[in-house]
Amino acid sequence: MQLIQQLRNEQPLIHCITNFVVANFQANGLLAMGVSPVMADAIEEAEDIAKVSACSVLNIGTLKQQTVDAMILAGNSARVAGKPVVLDPVGAGATPFRKSSVLRVLTEVDVTVIRCNAGELAAIADIPWNAKGVDAGKGNANVEEIAKVMAREHACLVAVSGEVDIVTDGHTTLTITGGHPMMTNITGTGCLLSSVVGAFLTAGMERPLEATAEALSFYKRAGEETAKISTGPGDFAVNFLNTLHTLDREPKTFLV
Repeated sequence: MQLIQQLRNEQPLIHCITNFVVANFQANGLLAMGVSPVMADAIEEAEDIAKVSACSVLNIGTLKQQTVDAMILAGNSARVAGKPVVLDPVGAGATPFRKSSVLRVLTEVDVTVIRCNAGELAAIADIPWNAKGVDAGKGNANVEEIAKVMAREHACLVAVSGEVDIVTDGHTTLTITGGHPMMTNITGTGCLLSSVVGAFLTAGMERPLEATAEALSFYKRAGEETAKISTGPGDFAVNFLNTLHTLDREPKTFLV
């Protein structure tokens, strides 16, 4: 059984501490896939929500100190309960506060996967890179090698999305091709991808590298299929949710 089919059968609860720009799209994307989101970032309940969820996804897109504190509480609670934690270091290099917050989470939480773009990875690794805000930007460094180093340093998987996605544990690296450029014109596709990775991990934690790669592949194929029926960013966003709902869904059988 494919992991997506297992997810649709089990409907795991995915805890998202995310940003206000993408929360709605992120939640609807998870619902479209067939899993259940909970968007909770209050310090007062972060530990409790993480404990009962199947995965916690920590996204620094619109960051406040209280959010960082909640992320650390949630991340540690999830790991104590044996649940995966995905860190999305949105725009990590944009400000010192963002970078220091990401490094604090990585120091204090046993993160399962860092899901980022090339610019964010370079920021975490302190590698010169021409990034712009939350965009990936451009640089000359070897992204795959940086990802391997960061995976070993932080004892986690590193998944870098781009024209070709990579995921590595520091020793083995898998690459995933596909997708469509229109995906970069929709706010929240990267943030939603981090939640999709988290969802796939709940069904595949015995082989997290392969589960992460399967999530990346599923997402790229969803982008390709959506582009076939879309004319621009507006209908792409709606069609993308529909594709997440239908892609790899087992056909219904009817008794005659």
